[in-house]
Amino acid sequence: MATGRTFPDSFIDEDPQKALEALNDALQGDSNNAEWFCQRAYAHILLQNYSCAADDAKKAQQLKPSLPLAFMRTGIAEYHLNHYEPAHAAFTQGHQLDVSDKSFEVWIKRSEEMMGEQTQNGSISMTPTAPPVKHDWYQTESQVIITIMAKNVPKDSVCVNFSEKELYATIRLASGEEYCLKLHLLHPVVPKQSNFKILTTKVEIKLKKTDAIRWEKLEGEGQDSNIKHFTPNQYPTSSHHTRNWDKMVVAISEEEKSEKLEGDSALNQLFQQIYTDGNDEVRRAMNKSFMESGGTVLSTNWTDVGKRKVEMSPPDDVEFKKF
Repeated sequence: MATGRTFPDSFIDEDPQKALEALNDALQGDSNNAEWFCQRAYAHILLQNYSCAADDAKKAQQLKPSLPLAFMRTGIAEYHLNHYEPAHAAFTQGHQLDVSDKSFEVWIKRSEEMMGEQTQNGSISMTPTAPPVKHDWYQTESQVIITIMAKNVPKDSVCVNFSEKELYATIRLASGEEYCLKLHLLHPVVPKQSNFKILTTKVEIKLKKTDAIRWEKLEGEGQDSNIKHFTPNQYPTSSHHTRNWDKMVVAISEEEKSEKLEGDSALNQLFQQIYTDGNDEVRRAMNKSFMESGGTVLSTNWTDVGKRKVEMSPPDDVEFKKF
């Protein structure tokens, strides 16, 4: 058990995805380390996986109720999920544990303002009944692709945990309801090379196969005698018809590229593309400027932001108040 390992904020700031993978490995060896859960929550916050961040931060609270940072991480995650009352409660508890940390006071004020706006706007309303969510799957030689048919899923409300033989996904739908999908996979996959993305009409999960073999079904216990080598263009699914899946995969990729997003969705997609295509310095600059400015500044210039604290810079039509 590697209890001597540390994961400082600077390590997570430099490459949140790499830090997340390291923390996943560490927590497999020690699942009772509150500090590691707390830091994994921070990595999730930087990656905007706010539901996962809230889960990890709350786990850290359970393991170590005296850890103020766990309440800070919980509050930030809940705040970004627009859960302002739970955020306020977490910040208040954390402040009671560490009265010297003035950042708790700032977040408490922000939460109170947002709670007041919700009350004025009458935003608390009855949640409509959500339609049933369905999922389907297909495969290529190297991947198994699972598609969850859910429209307009908020970008920060999907959490997917990959393991060698299991997949666990939780999605907070646009209606506010939560959808869970847990699968015991037929064959092993490579968790570190598996990923997911959110589109306007669906959530797509890609599992990297350990071996290039045909999966006869998605779940179950694989038998060696049933393993078949892969035959191009013929991929088993729940359908009994033979399809050219290579052609279909290309078509789906083109469809995703041509998908026209508007407003915040288009802007978020642009930022995500810049982050994906950028080098380490660009990513560090974006992470540091976004966190230090409270989400009001997003810079790609590490030479500039790397040597100073990035101050808040709200839009011209927004009044910034210091508390």
